[in-house]
Amino acid sequence: MGRFQGFADAEGRFFKQLARNQKREWFQAHKEEFEIGWNQPMKDLLFDVHAAIDATYAHCDLEEPKVFRIFRDVRFSKDKSPYKTHVAGCIPTRKRTAKITNTPVALYAHFGTGNVVASGLYMMDPPVLARFRGAVADDARGREIARILAKLGKGGYAVDTMHDADVLKRVPKGFDPEHPRGDLLKRKSLGVSFPKFPKGALASPKLVPWLVEHAKQVAPLVEWLVFATA
Repeated sequence: MGRFQGFADAEGRFFKQLARNQKREWFQAHKEEFEIGWNQPMKDLLFDVHAAIDATYAHCDLEEPKVFRIFRDVRFSKDKSPYKTHVAGCIPTRKRTAKITNTPVALYAHFGTGNVVASGLYMMDPPVLARFRGAVADDARGREIARILAKLGKGGYAVDTMHDADVLKRVPKGFDPEHPRGDLLKRKSLGVSFPKFPKGALASPKLVPWLVEHAKQVAPLVEWLVFATA
């Protein structure tokens, strides 16, 4: 039996309350509820998934899972709400830099007022982006990623981005404006979101095998990103 036995509930009720009570006093009074019902289960969930998919990554290594803090970075945001309304974490590939944001992730998930499960590389600094575009434009590697994405699309995975600004309106300078993979060259991030998980899964151990099944399916994309941006 794995560690994960389910989150506190399938509806994210704690986070719906937190969204209405963005005060330190309220959070401190309910901190134990968060720790027991959401934060520790997220650690357990990622531990179980990591153990189950590690062998799938035959060509690169996975880092230990990371659970993100619930506190928002409000320094550059108009929204000064101090707390996130979800619990979030990821399973990164072996980092080449100190920035986890420049690292392809085998799994990213957050659960609360909204639920997201995805894999990919969601931020690229200029050197990483240049290597990514070079790989996309390369005939062999470019055709490979196109095949991977086409297969995932047929399986119900959707290519997505973190921000609308992550997709340029035109193919970047230095590349053929009519390039057959121009849609990928326009991207400053590349990831896929998983199909919608079964109703009630958040409160059940069954979430683990569901995540494992889909995380294995997207492994070729993640490994491609690892080597393309190295």
